[in-house]
Amino acid sequence: MRGRQGGPQLPPAVGRWIAHRRNTELALIVFAVAIAAFGHAAAGLAMYDEVPSGLLAHTAGLGALALTAHLTVRRFARHADPLILPVTVLLAGIGLVLLDRLDYAYAEHHPPDDYQSAPAAPDQVIWNVVGVGLFVATLLVLRHHRVLQRYTYLGMAVAMLLLMAPAFFGADQFGAKRWITLGPLSVQPGEFVKVMIVVFFASYLMANRDALALVGRRVLGLALPRGRNAGPVLLVWAVSLVVLFYERDLGTSLLFFCVFIAMLYIATERTSWVVLGGLMAALGTVVVASTQPHVKGRVQAWLDPMAIFLPEDQRPPGLISDQSAQALFSFGAGDLTGTGLGQGHSYLIGFAGRSDFILATVGEELGLAGVTLVVMLYVLLIQRGLSAALSATDPFGKLLAAGLSIVLAIQVFIVAGGVTGLIPLTGKALPFLAQGGSSSVANWLLVALLIRVSDSAGKAATEPEGNATILVPVIRDTHPAPDPLRGSDTRPDPDRHHGRYPGPY
Repeated sequence: MRGRQGGPQLPPAVGRWIAHRRNTELALIVFAVAIAAFGHAAAGLAMYDEVPSGLLAHTAGLGALALTAHLTVRRFARHADPLILPVTVLLAGIGLVLLDRLDYAYAEHHPPDDYQSAPAAPDQVIWNVVGVGLFVATLLVLRHHRVLQRYTYLGMAVAMLLLMAPAFFGADQFGAKRWITLGPLSVQPGEFVKVMIVVFFASYLMANRDALALVGRRVLGLALPRGRNAGPVLLVWAVSLVVLFYERDLGTSLLFFCVFIAMLYIATERTSWVVLGGLMAALGTVVVASTQPHVKGRVQAWLDPMAIFLPEDQRPPGLISDQSAQALFSFGAGDLTGTGLGQGHSYLIGFAGRSDFILATVGEELGLAGVTLVVMLYVLLIQRGLSAALSATDPFGKLLAAGLSIVLAIQVFIVAGGVTGLIPLTGKALPFLAQGGSSSVANWLLVALLIRVSDSAGKAATEPEGNATILVPVIRDTHPAPDPLRGSDTRPDPDRHHGRYPGPY
């Protein structure tokens, strides 16, 4: 007998397990779209005293995008984790609600010819459509994540060119050179590079894990790596400094270097790499912060954000923006439960929707509870990525999924940390929430790769017991045929909970 996809007929237990995953995913997607629709309606009622006229179109459009992504996963990655896509859809939906709400506020409080009065939500819708298109294309074309190993060094060469291109051809916007202008469009190569370098790092570390794990000299009780094995770290550090010094892009530089160090630790389990990487990152940041006025200004705004309200001749040098101070005011005004969608004053923060400060809107209008929920959505997405890494049966897949999850974790941390005053501002966009074409498209690509690795790990659980299922529990039929001597007793197999059944997720 042949299955629907031309393969052997699936065992009943496997078929039920796959159906449960995909049906769970569909139900959660419907719930995510409903939450976004409710938020859009609530914001409209607060601002216009009526339900927005575009509510139906907004909900139908988001639902169509989510359904397209779901059907693609159901057909081409049916063993994948059922939570990754719904969480992504919910974050994207919340982002569109916040951007639409901010568009109304900026249009009301700024003149029509002001840059901030231009709507951001319509562009974000378009970029989400492009991102879902890339998501679908990735799952259609990339049938297994190990195919990416064939293009390891080519991809890294392209990534290095893209990463350094803004230093020579980029446009200087808001103090940093992280964009390349192509006619009417501006592209941020660093958003795509973060995915490409994870692919390279996963392949490189898989091939050189043993050499990198060797111990050299001991200094102050710390086992340092051998000198010749530290070469790749020094190279990555040098490239990060180039990005930081010439492009003044603190966020991309930190993300690039921290991801490599984290993946290096995962591959080798050597704490010395983390210590060495941390010292090198601190040294580079201190040097650049003391020589680059833009970076120095960000550090000054972090140290004393309220100094912006002093007379101009009394302000610290380099402090030119009140965004950090206004963000803190927003969080304070939001208190525990917030002012309510559409009832805050986030328009006082310059272009909040187009930057990392969209989190301040969440803090003001949804309060600490809303910020916590948004952060927990990111934590859940990261956890599911790390779960896929643990379940993957090949070293490359493990490092790839772990690296992509770490990219997301570090980016959320540096954005949330900068807005809340924990660390200096970096200028990175909050994934799926803040407006940004490059960020949205690149993050949809990241999610597609996570789903592909997760599908591979889930598929291994359906294989016959053997080498393929050493690391992944096997799916067993928990509904045996009735015993004619005992009637229709369908109690589950007593061995079900002894490490052989992975559960619904």
